[in-house]
Order: sequence, then C-alpha cells, then structure tokens
Amino acid sequence: MVQTDIAGVEPNLSFAWYALYTRHQHEKHVAQALAGKGLEVFLPLYTAVHRWKDRDKKLSLPLFPCYVFLQSPIERWQPVLSTPGVHSVLGFAGKPAMISRAEIEAVRKVVGSSVMAEPHPFLKCGDRVRLTAGPLQGLEGLLVRKRNLWKLVVSVEMLQRSVAVEIDASMVEPVSVPKPGFAPRLLPTNAPACS
Repeated sequence: MVQTDIAGVEPNLSFAWYALYTRHQHEKHVAQALAGKGLEVFLPLYTAVHRWKDRDKKLSLPLFPCYVFLQSPIERWQPVLSTPGVHSVLGFAGKPAMISRAEIEAVRKVVGSSVMAEPHPFLKCGDRVRLTAGPLQGLEGLLVRKRNLWKLVVSVEMLQRSVAVEIDASMVEPVSVPKPGFAPRLLPTNAPACS
C-alpha cells in the first residue's frame, strides 16, 4: 500500500480540500504537474497484483480512479484547470465543492497504515462503527462483511467512492449517526457512473 502526497508538504489546514476529475489513467501525471505548480496534492494509491499470461506484476493504482485531491485557495483555479489531464473540479451550482477534512484525513490514515486497503463500492447504508484497537484505532466507517472477512469502509461522500480495510470485527463499537439530510450528488456531467 502506498500513499502519495506528491507535494511532500504538511497540509495547510487553512485551505479546503477539493476533488479534481481527471482523464482515465492520468491521475499520477496530473498530481505531479499540480505539485510542480506549488499546489498541495493528495493521490492515495494502493498496491494490486495483476496477472498476465507470462508473469505477475505489482502496480500502484489510485484508490479513487479518475480523481485527485487538491488543497487550494479559491483564487488559484486557473493554473489548476489549465493542467493537462484535468477535466473539471467537482462542484455544485457552478462553484467548487469542498470535501470534508475529516474524510481526507481518514483516507490518509488508511493508506499510511500497514493494513491492506482496496477500492470498495460506495455504501450509503449500514452500521457506522469506530475501531477501538489496532493501528487504525479511532477510525470511523461502515462495517461490512465480504465472504468470511469483516471490512471497515471509509467513504468520500462527494465522489461516492469508498475504500475497504480488513479488520477484526471484535474491535469495533457503534457510532451514533445524525439523521441524514440533503446530500446532493456532486459529479460533473462528464463523470462516469459509480461502479
């Protein structure tokens, strides 16, 4: 599992996080180009083994295909949108939409730990839990079962994408969740449907 924070700088918490929609398989190029412009970029990666006829190969792939996270002040959108491979910034009503800092930090914590992570279909319902022990203690997410394994799903609501981490189900406690409110789907018109 790999975390790429290409700018290599601690995040400046005074700026909000945003999601950029990129061309297919251009996430790493976009992240490097934006970091070269002095912007704070977060591209969470995971390691997958792909099998070809003659060999197996380990690949570092984006946890959220076609998306790169960006921490940026509003006045710097022109250099971002003119970057090759960037289609758009996710937004609502013509304005860039912020991503919760807590969601970004949860994804950072997952990819920075030693546990195995992988993309997971977005789940809207389920039991919200908090881990009570282990390297991800305190992390909150949805508890799901996949075959004989328990997984904690951490989601980025705006992208409607999730990451699943294998856990010991005995190390969770329920978390009370406020009643759901209005949650607009914040995808650009040219974004692919969630899988």
